[in-house]
Amino acid sequence: MYAAGTAEISELFEKYRQNKDKELRNELVMRSMHIVRYAVMSTRNMFRRYTDDDDVSGEAVMALMNAVDSFDPGKGVKFDTYASIKVRGAIIDYIRRMDIIPRGVRRFAKEYDKAFTILCTELDREPTREELAGYMGISVEKLESSAAKSAAAQTLSFEELVYSGIELSGENDSEFYEAEKRLMLEERKTCLAQGIKKLKEKERTVITLYYYEKLKYSEIAQVLGLSESRVCQIHSKAVEKLRDELAEYLQS
Repeated sequence: MYAAGTAEISELFEKYRQNKDKELRNELVMRSMHIVRYAVMSTRNMFRRYTDDDDVSGEAVMALMNAVDSFDPGKGVKFDTYASIKVRGAIIDYIRRMDIIPRGVRRFAKEYDKAFTILCTELDREPTREELAGYMGISVEKLESSAAKSAAAQTLSFEELVYSGIELSGENDSEFYEAEKRLMLEERKTCLAQGIKKLKEKERTVITLYYYEKLKYSEIAQVLGLSESRVCQIHSKAVEKLRDELAEYLQS
């Protein structure tokens, strides 16, 4: 795996800025493909039920090529940082353009939470997915599918909140402006870390396994001894709390 951001890479960027040679651009892209692979892997849970890695990777590679074209080493921004934001933003935009989240997803999430709370009180324990499905009048398959879509919707809206307004490029390309945007992203990440610390233990565990360990809902369910739909619910509630934490920060 190549490592971008070295003196050699900086030299290649300077050469490319001078002559725009396609072979140099292709070399820079190939040396930076780890950015695409990581971005696709870290967002896979958002799109895996609706499209495949190849389609998303195609969008990510195009974004990486655009990042190579627009990157200016003189701005003091590491290429990996610059390209990662560009690539991740392009993936989020692609998912949003696909309109994969049905209108009834938010309504389902509310109905699911209500049913879960009622059954917990009645049974004095967490209900099984069969009990939840029966109470809601839907099949277990429908329950699992809708719960996963609800979690995907929460994840997408959370990603948009984290990265909205941060491009590391724009009409105002002064060094001060670039530094300000980098600081903004770091502050959001710090706020996110603080929000994660405030979550309940199971919520922290799900967020950690989902975002950092890249486990699927089914795998997290096995680790925690819960149903997949319950894991989806925990994830959705945790993300909603983190979104509220970030929204409060952004409004302050």
